[in-house]
Amino acid sequence: MGYQKTLPDFILADEVMEHVPYSRNHLRRLEAQNQFPKRIRIGANRVAWLRDEIDQWISDRVEARNHD
Repeated sequence: MGYQKTLPDFILADEVMEHVPYSRNHLRRLEAQNQFPKRIRIGANRVAWLRDEIDQWISDRVEARNHD
């Protein structure tokens, strides 16, 4: 078969908050300061993030700690 494109995996706010211990308001502040991945509007009243970007953000923090 030919080329098969892999679609990104969305993660909703409740799941983001299970992995990142910040309030929704703090996440918005970090996004506004380009310090957290930007949300994606997926519906009129629904937003999500890309799982890969959230995972990378977490990994970056762990890596930074390991180099301090």
